[in-house]
Amino acid sequence: MTATRHFLLAAGGTGGHMLPAYALAGELIARGHRVALVSDDRGLKIPGAPVELETHVLPAGRVSGGPVGWIKAALAIRKGRRLAIDLIDAFDPAVVVGFGGYPSLPSLLAAGTSKRPRVIHEQNAVLGRVNRLMAPRVDAVAVAYHNIQRYPAGHELKKHITGNPVRDEIIAIRDDGFPPLPEDGIFRLLVVGGSLGATVLSDVIPAAVAMLPRALLDRLQVVQQCREDDIERVRAKYAELGVAAECAPYIKDFPERLRWAHLVIARAGASTVAELACAGRPAIFVPYPHAMDNHQTYNVVDLVEAGGAISFQQPDFTAAEVAKHIQRMALEPGALETAAENAARCGLPDATRDLADLVESLAAPPMMDVIRVGSSSRNAAVAGGVAATRSGDA
Repeated sequence: MTATRHFLLAAGGTGGHMLPAYALAGELIARGHRVALVSDDRGLKIPGAPVELETHVLPAGRVSGGPVGWIKAALAIRKGRRLAIDLIDAFDPAVVVGFGGYPSLPSLLAAGTSKRPRVIHEQNAVLGRVNRLMAPRVDAVAVAYHNIQRYPAGHELKKHITGNPVRDEIIAIRDDGFPPLPEDGIFRLLVVGGSLGATVLSDVIPAAVAMLPRALLDRLQVVQQCREDDIERVRAKYAELGVAAECAPYIKDFPERLRWAHLVIARAGASTVAELACAGRPAIFVPYPHAMDNHQTYNVVDLVEAGGAISFQQPDFTAAEVAKHIQRMALEPGALETAAENAARCGLPDATRDLADLVESLAAPPMMDVIRVGSSSRNAAVAGGVAATRSGDA
């Protein structure tokens, strides 16, 4: 039976940070541990938290806005660190885990002051600013890719490739395999643009579909995530083409839509890339050009090199190029199936388990008996007993 220990997680206020934190929290709770999570107000509004998860909001300034902004951020981080020290003293975590983003920084700094083991997890293929700062200081760095940009030299031994945690519903798709596509069967295209959709996809994809041969249009089904402002014109374009299409600002049943998709066109956020690789779905990626440190471009390198996807920089993402690729993939025998197999080879479906194993490995045993070897009289005094006991629980 696993002994209960306490773990404190700290994550920035975006889905990219929060969802892996929720996944780890759920796994640790399932193993019998108690888990608390620190974030900001934005982060704790993101759905998906395990019901047993304790949550806390701590101040954490974002370092931006010139000298005045830097001073305000420093004061907020300092205040957050003081409060995080109090939280750590009260909660007594065996390990503190950071998932990047400025809201994770005060807790990681406080954990160093309190001499607690620290782990950071990086979702992207470029180490984020907070993780870049903390990587030399923590005990372990969990990453999702073999090649990580901006990783500090001299700290390779603490790097562990765990991958990005992926929902169980997505992993189940992997076990089902690629959906059959007979020569005259329905070809299903899924288009997703991050949490809010992407106007470039609304502009380019319908125009690309319009260039496909009529025989393929008659077999085509599209599910496309669109911004609210784009939905009506996208729907109208597909209706004009006679293409069966569903458009929505948010795809609520995404795992089921992914299960039947033959090809996906998407932005290249870390969660999206991990889910498509785990599910084994071919993809056309359009990295968001304004992502910090251009991390979305690096997120897809492994999949592209493996033959599971292609990637277009946004200026090169034209209707003609997309139409050419869709037509080739849909009509060339075995092209989609081969790409799906290549994508699946890049997937790391055990990421949640492996990350939890890493975090647990840094926690001291909940009850540690230390036998002190000394003089014969001292040995006699402690014979048959415990000289010292150290508890990892509150």
